[in-house]
Amino acid sequence: MPEMKLPDHASSKIEILPVEGLPEFRPGDDLTGAIVKAVPWLRSGDVLVVTSKIVSKAEGMLIRVPTDPEERDAARRELVEDESVRVIARINRTVITENKLGIVQAASGVDASNVAAGEVALLPTDPDASALALRNGLRERTGVEVAVVITDTMGRAWRVGQTDAAIGSSGLRVLHAYAGEVDSQGNELAVTEVAIADELAAAADLVKGKLGGTPVAVVRGLRLTDDGSTARELIRPIEEDLFRLGTNEAIAQGRREAVLARRSIRSFTGEPVDPEVLRRAVSTALTAPAPHHTKPVRFVWLREEGLRRKLLDAMKASWQADLEADDFTAEQVAKRLSRGDILYDAPEVVVPFLVAEGAHTYRDDRRNACEHTMFTVAGGAAVQGLLVALAAEDLGSCWIGSTIFAPAIVREVLGLDARWEPLGAVAIGHPAALPPARGAGDPGEGLLEL
Repeated sequence: MPEMKLPDHASSKIEILPVEGLPEFRPGDDLTGAIVKAVPWLRSGDVLVVTSKIVSKAEGMLIRVPTDPEERDAARRELVEDESVRVIARINRTVITENKLGIVQAASGVDASNVAAGEVALLPTDPDASALALRNGLRERTGVEVAVVITDTMGRAWRVGQTDAAIGSSGLRVLHAYAGEVDSQGNELAVTEVAIADELAAAADLVKGKLGGTPVAVVRGLRLTDDGSTARELIRPIEEDLFRLGTNEAIAQGRREAVLARRSIRSFTGEPVDPEVLRRAVSTALTAPAPHHTKPVRFVWLREEGLRRKLLDAMKASWQADLEADDFTAEQVAKRLSRGDILYDAPEVVVPFLVAEGAHTYRDDRRNACEHTMFTVAGGAAVQGLLVALAAEDLGSCWIGSTIFAPAIVREVLGLDARWEPLGAVAIGHPAALPPARGAGDPGEGLLEL
């Protein structure tokens, strides 16, 4: 039986040693000097594995942001967009991008962990160059010849959980190709390649960790070959990247999850709603289909508190009069009126309207009624689209039919003409509590198959 050739990096034993006692790095600090001081036992042939965060700090890749958690998150998200060259997938709050380094990962590598409250960290501008500079600096100061791998934490396509991967490398062969070699069963290998640099990054993280304050480790015992390759060669070319072909599937899954997440939320926190998020949800809702290529839906956002209260008070008085005229008891009237309190308390309220411009007019009243029903269905589709879009943005909502019962009052208070037909009101905010998750389940009586 043919003997399988061992890869040039193979070793019967390796050690992974944490580098302890490193300081908290700030822009301009001497990273090489600090490592030299912390690792007097460094030997030629070792692999120094360095978390990219401390490289970013030393190289001044820290960005000042507000300390308020919400403002900080908004600033971080803006940086994610700025650092990306394209968005690969977006599901709820998770954004997978291709960043300026060509790396596909979550949030363009922008990170708010292990930095001060008023900062976020970007990746080094050229991690391969940073690895080479650190390697050269260690040689000049200590005389030892080591390899350097700079790492960042990433998720992996089709796998749960994160692991460290190499984003910068110098002094070792980053890939070992087995193509053309023969395994122990006599089979010739065709496409197998081992990402040595990534394996080193992941192995070193076993002693570095995320919370222990140990950003550097040394891997010892590996037989190194330096072929001049760098971590950039680990980035799969776009034309070979099957993950990018999964974008539509990821979007579809995200939409399905958003539909299932859509629940009627009747209690909200005091956290304000980001105006851009609400506008984005409305824009999504307005893509709902409508008859005759028209755009018959309008959303009125009641941003002025006085106007909102004026409208709700007028509707409440009208509704109370109607209920009392129908001989409801005082207790029953109070109970029904309380259902509208959510519109007073919600951080935001949006009123959808149907403006059936472009509806066809027929001589037959029956056909005219059908035409109006068709437009009303389009309005319902847009309202549902709004509710789902809000759920996809992690916002809660509750559709209330109140304005439908007082159309004239709504138009009068808001200064709208008779063409505007209110379709209820939508209370919007951050949920005070989330209801239990639900699955789609079997349609049961809701689906009749003939």
